[in-house]
Amino acid sequence: MQTWKRTMWILWEGVLLCSASYTMAVPFLPLFLFELGVSKSSVNLWAGIVHSSAFLVGAVMAPFWGSMADKYGKRKMVIRAGISLAIIYALIAAVQSPWQLMAVRMLHGFVGGFVPASMAIVASVAPRDKMGWSLGIMQAGTMTGGILGPFFGGLLATAFGQRMSFVVAGAIILTATLAVIFWVREGHTRTGGNKSTYWGNFKLVISSPTLRNLLLLLLVFQIAYNMIQPLLTLHIADLQGNVRDAVLTSGYVFSLIGIAGIIASPLWGRAGERLGYMRMLSFCLAGSGLVVCFQYFVDQLWLFTFVQFVFGLFIAGIAPTVNTLFVQSTPEEFRGRSFGLTASANQLGSMAGPLIGGGLGLFLGIHWIFVTSGMILSLAGLLIMMQGLSARKKRTMVRYTVDRNVE
Repeated sequence: MQTWKRTMWILWEGVLLCSASYTMAVPFLPLFLFELGVSKSSVNLWAGIVHSSAFLVGAVMAPFWGSMADKYGKRKMVIRAGISLAIIYALIAAVQSPWQLMAVRMLHGFVGGFVPASMAIVASVAPRDKMGWSLGIMQAGTMTGGILGPFFGGLLATAFGQRMSFVVAGAIILTATLAVIFWVREGHTRTGGNKSTYWGNFKLVISSPTLRNLLLLLLVFQIAYNMIQPLLTLHIADLQGNVRDAVLTSGYVFSLIGIAGIIASPLWGRAGERLGYMRMLSFCLAGSGLVVCFQYFVDQLWLFTFVQFVFGLFIAGIAPTVNTLFVQSTPEEFRGRSFGLTASANQLGSMAGPLIGGGLGLFLGIHWIFVTSGMILSLAGLLIMMQGLSARKKRTMVRYTVDRNVE
C-alpha cells in the first residue's frame, strides 16, 4: 500500500475513535443537565450555554494550534490534543453542577484540535488529484465514530449512568492517541522561516475573497446545523413520550445520521472531483435545507428518524468539500493553519448555533427552529448556485468576445 494511504487509514481510525469519544458524551449533555439539577423550564437555555462554551474558546485557540502544527509538526498537535481530551472527559464525569460542566467544556475547547491536525496531515501527504476522495474518507471516519459513539454511549448511560460513558470516552480518545504515537510518522517538518503571526493569518485570509467566502460559508453552515443539535435529544424525548429511554433512542437516531455520512462522504468527494466542488456544495446545502424544513410536519418518531438519515446524506458532503476547496487555495506550508482557520469557523458556528437555537427555544417550538435552520441552509446553497451561474456566464461572454475578435 502506498505510504500516504497507510498514513490516511491510520489517521482515519484515529478520527473515528476521537469522534466516537465525542459523540458518546457531548450529545447527551442536555439530558445530563437534569442530573445536575437544572429545571425543565431552563434546560434549553443551559443546553445552548454548555454546548457553546467549548466552541467559544475553541474558536480562539484553533488558529493558534494550526500555527503550532505548521511550526512544530502536525503529529505533535494530534498527540497533545488526544492526551488532553482524555483528561477532559474524565473531568466531565466528576462535575456536580451546571457551572462546573460549563467550565470543563471551556477547557474542552481550549485543548481541542485532534481532528483538524489529522486532516492537515492527510491533506499534506495525499496527491492533489486524490484530495477530495481522501478528505471525504476522513469525513466518513468522523461519521463512523458518530455511529459508534451515540450507540455505545446510550447503552452505557442506560446500564451504568451517563458518568460511565464519559469515562469510557476518555479511554477511547487515549487509545486513538496511542495509535498515532506508535504508527504515524509525519516526516521532516520545516520550522525555519515561519514568521506568521496569529493576526497575520487572519489578515491573509481576509485579503483573499475566495478564502474569506469559504470561511463565511462554513460559519453559516455550522450555525444552521447547530441551532437544532442541542435540542434533538429533548425533541426525541417528547416524540416518544418519556425522558427515561431518550438517551438510548437518541443514540440510535444519531447513529443513523453517521451511517448516512459513511455512505455519502466518499461519493460526494468523487462527484466533486468529476463535476466540480462548487456544484456539489450548492446541491448539498440546498438539499439539506429542504430536508430540515420538512421536519416541521413530522410528529412521529419513526418518520423523524428517517428524515434525519436523509439529512445525514446531504450534510456529509458540505464540510469535506469546503475543506478541499480551502486546501486547494492555500500553499502546502499553510496546511496546518488552513485547518486551524476552518476549525475556528466551525467552532464559531458551533458556538453561535446552540445559543441561537436555545434562545429561540424559549419563544418558539422546535418545529419553527427546524424551518429557520432549513431556510438558512437552502439560501446558502441558492447563493452559491447563482454565483456559479454568474461565473459561467462571464466565462461564456469572454469566450464569445475573443471569438468575435479573432473573426
